[in-house]
Amino acid sequence: MLYNYIQCPHRLYLDLFEDPAKRNPESSFVRLLWERGIDFEEQVVAKLGIPFLDLSTLSGTEKEIKTKEALRRGAALIYNGRISTDHLVGEPDFLLKRKDGYIAGDIKSGAALEGENSESEGKPKKHYAIQLSLYTDILEQLDYSSSRTPLIHDIKGRDIVYDLSQPKGKNEKTTWWEEYLKTLVEVKQLLKKEIITTPANGTICKLCHWRSYCFKNLINSKDLTLIPELGRRKRDTMQKQVSKFSDFAHKPISDFIQDKKTVFSGIGLPTLEKLHARARLLAGIDKGAYTRKKIKFPKTGIELFFDIETDPMRDFCYLHGFVERQQRNPATERYVAFFADELTEKEEERIFIDAWHYIKQHFPCTVYYYSHYEKTIWKKLGAKYPELISLAELETFFNSPLVIDLYNDVVRKYTEWPTYSYSVKDLAQYLGFRWRDESPSGAESIEWYHRWLEFKNPEIKERILQYNEDDCRAMMVLLEGIQSLPLKAQKSN
Repeated sequence: MLYNYIQCPHRLYLDLFEDPAKRNPESSFVRLLWERGIDFEEQVVAKLGIPFLDLSTLSGTEKEIKTKEALRRGAALIYNGRISTDHLVGEPDFLLKRKDGYIAGDIKSGAALEGENSESEGKPKKHYAIQLSLYTDILEQLDYSSSRTPLIHDIKGRDIVYDLSQPKGKNEKTTWWEEYLKTLVEVKQLLKKEIITTPANGTICKLCHWRSYCFKNLINSKDLTLIPELGRRKRDTMQKQVSKFSDFAHKPISDFIQDKKTVFSGIGLPTLEKLHARARLLAGIDKGAYTRKKIKFPKTGIELFFDIETDPMRDFCYLHGFVERQQRNPATERYVAFFADELTEKEEERIFIDAWHYIKQHFPCTVYYYSHYEKTIWKKLGAKYPELISLAELETFFNSPLVIDLYNDVVRKYTEWPTYSYSVKDLAQYLGFRWRDESPSGAESIEWYHRWLEFKNPEIKERILQYNEDDCRAMMVLLEGIQSLPLKAQKSN
């Protein structure tokens, strides 16, 4: 309940009170997450090399009784136990004995921290912190807790301490323990229906089993979060004065401006103007997509449309794909892919350097990609394999005026669309492009790659390559669509 509430409060509400028949089936990617988490946990436990009490074959009351017996006799390590109080229950992956009590921990098939890169050490993940806080709270109430310093054992083999007494971030005073207590109160209020939750459109919705049900309700209510980049927080700030994007669109923007500032806390005038323009498109007041500035694209003999596929849980890049076009002639288009046939660093290294050599063979050419992900992953690969490509060389490449992030450099800066998101899929589909796969998504591609590694079925590999090629071609369609958009003044009426 705590986890689902953190992801989306309305998800928990629907889980508790709505007809489960209205759910979407769980996606194959979500099932893969479950399976991979279990597999990784079993691998870690098998390599422990120290005595431990294994309660994984038990369940319910029997598991809890055995856990309490083990706690009383001071077992050194308890695997997959169950602990509870009157209102709380948890099943930590392990309970580890210290001198003065126990700490809880979980085994995760992902990284223990978020935001880790060459410039940052990263920070605790909120859902991990709240989960560990729950276990710690139960241990304290049972009088078995050693400290508020539980652990995450992650995919990289690290034991990362989550100090729950520490602030959530550099600029925050609230500690993780205080955040947990606050969340716990809110969940208890929701259980009693003392607080009301509402759906909101966001990236977290993609893997939720209520996505179709919620999206239908959002459309029927013309919810403000259907405006791209207007999330739950902005919606909650604005809805006291305007609750529907259609109402927002039909009012002059001057209704929301006072003393040259907007009446909405935390929303500046440029942002409000942008959101208002998007609302007018969704409401049908303004017809069709447009640009706010004349856009000049480089003219080179060769264009490359570039897209990668990665498995973030394994921290592995398994495909670099390109659609190549010469002189903007459709007859010259061809798809070039660099695919990792094995899950090894040697393969990841090979396809990375092969993709880099492929680009260098054609440079100077225009290279298009969508959002910062390709740049982020390539810089990460550059740091991982520094003998192949220097970070300075990669930085110079991505800073070239011939290398263009279509999303951040063009779409967000200069265009507006009558769509509910500015993903390449939504925009390309608006322009008439269709993916060949019936369920195209990066998440599904990860699941396909998992099955390819297991079965080496050539049809699975072909499905991955087709999906990646279609992503590249979608960028090409989007580029051509942008070039044909009408120019319109930025200011809303």
